[in-house]
Amino acid sequence: MKVWIPHEAGRTLLGELPPDVTVEVLADASRRPSEVAGVRFWVPPFLAGGDATALLRELPDLSVVQLLSAGADAWVGRVPEGVTLCDARGVHDPSTAEWVVTAILSQLRAFPALARAQARREWAYDEVAPTDELTGKRVLIVGAGSIGTAVRDRLAPFDVSFTLVARTARPGQGVHGVDELPGLLPEADVVVLLVPLTEQTRGLVDERFLAAMRDGALLVNAARGPVARTEALVAELRTGRISAALDVTDPEPLPADHALWTMPNVLLTPHVAGSVRGFLPRAYRLVGEQVRRFVAGEPLVNVVVDGY
Repeated sequence: MKVWIPHEAGRTLLGELPPDVTVEVLADASRRPSEVAGVRFWVPPFLAGGDATALLRELPDLSVVQLLSAGADAWVGRVPEGVTLCDARGVHDPSTAEWVVTAILSQLRAFPALARAQARREWAYDEVAPTDELTGKRVLIVGAGSIGTAVRDRLAPFDVSFTLVARTARPGQGVHGVDELPGLLPEADVVVLLVPLTEQTRGLVDERFLAAMRDGALLVNAARGPVARTEALVAELRTGRISAALDVTDPEPLPADHALWTMPNVLLTPHVAGSVRGFLPRAYRLVGEQVRRFVAGEPLVNVVVDGY
């Protein structure tokens, strides 16, 4: 059978595969490495969506789509019947958790303001000191999956307290349901968004959500841009009552004239939380395991189910 992957480096990173598996590199959908017949396992490029999903209709023998992203929102509902969709849950836990910790510390310790002062060659002690600190903060993590757990574990040494929220409550694990957010938001100093983009989470962060946040709170979005309603977010941030650290926006990329670029209380990065040097080895380790499972007739992991 044929396996299409998007990176030449993946050939070696996949590890040993069964002898009847042929690996081909499809980095550009317009340049097919061979005929589409026989492609049973396809790995689209990282963060591919939209136009990339059109290729699904041209692969008659396709059985598995293995994503390199933890989010599958661009693919849910577009995969043909009989084709299994898998995400890369677990691959991005370390990198995204590191970004969240970095973003929180950067905002609380005023690093963006200090970087701007450095660019002006100004010694800005009187401008920013004293800064806030992470120690003792109350952190609300909205999205209690593997990345949320990784964030909690990395923040634990900073002597913070945690509240975790998931789609449905898990009382035995100390996880609250999303319906409890109105009562939880006013108690949080830092609110971290790590939910997948679904019909239920689209626009979750709206006017009421933001108004419920306490004065001086920090909103961190490492989920997807449309989880927050951009107009509501901009309006609340303009008041200066809260601050934000955003790795994702809606729209994305963010237009050059957008208000978020110039807000002093916003740290903005271009969807880079998962873009680290360790990404490909971790990703192709998962892909290799999935291919071996598929050939052996074993159940695949990270299968995206209805209601994602």
